Amino acid sequence: MTGRFSILFGAICIASLPLAGCASGVGSLPQLPTVAAQEYRLAPGDELRVFVYGLDAMNNTYSVNDSGQLSLPLIEGVPANGKTVPELEQAIAAKLVDRQIVQRPNVNVQPMKMRPFYILGEVKAPGEYAYRPGMSVVSAVSAAGGYTFRADQGNVSITRKVNGRAVTGRAGAASPILPGDDIRVHEKWF
Repeated sequence: MTGRFSILFGAICIASLPLAGCASGVGSLPQLPTVAAQEYRLAPGDELRVFVYGLDAMNNTYSVNDSGQLSLPLIEGVPANGKTVPELEQAIAAKLVDRQIVQRPNVNVQPMKMRPFYILGEVKAPGEYAYRPGMSVVSAVSAAGGYTFRADQGNVSITRKVNGRAVTGRAGAASPILPGDDIRVHEKWF
C-alpha cells in the first residue's frame, strides 16, 4: 500500500509542476523600470507650498487640480502636470515676468503632500497610504501592517505610470516606490 501511495503522490507532484509557474504570472513580468527621486513629476492631487519673495498675495498652499493646473492668484493657471518642481518654479517666475508683476521673481515651491500609493493583496491592511520620499516596497508593506501568513514576499508587482501609460513590473523588497504606485503582494502557492 505504501508503494502505491508513493507512486500516486509522485505522479501528482510531477503533474502539478507546470501549474506552479502559472500561479501568479509575476515571474514573467519584466523588472520595473526605476525612476530617480529627483525626476519626480507633478500630477493632479499633489499639494504644493508656493512662496514668492516679496509677493505675499501668492504665498500659500495649493493643489494641482484635475486638469493638471496650479491655480494661483494674480497669474491664474500654471501648467504643472508632468513638470518637476524646478520646472514649475521657472514657469511661475516666467508668468510673473510676462504679466509685469515682478521683474526678477524668486520662486520657491515645496511639495507638502504627494499623491498616495496603493497596496493590495497579501498585506494585513490593504488600502491607500500617504507617500514619503525614499519609500521602498518593504516600507510600504510595513505601513500596511506587514505581510499576511499567505504572502509570497518575493512575489510583488508594481503598476506605475511611465510616460503617460501604465507599466507593470516585478519588484523586490528594496525597490523604490513612487506616489501613485499600485503595489500588489501576491499569494504564495504551497
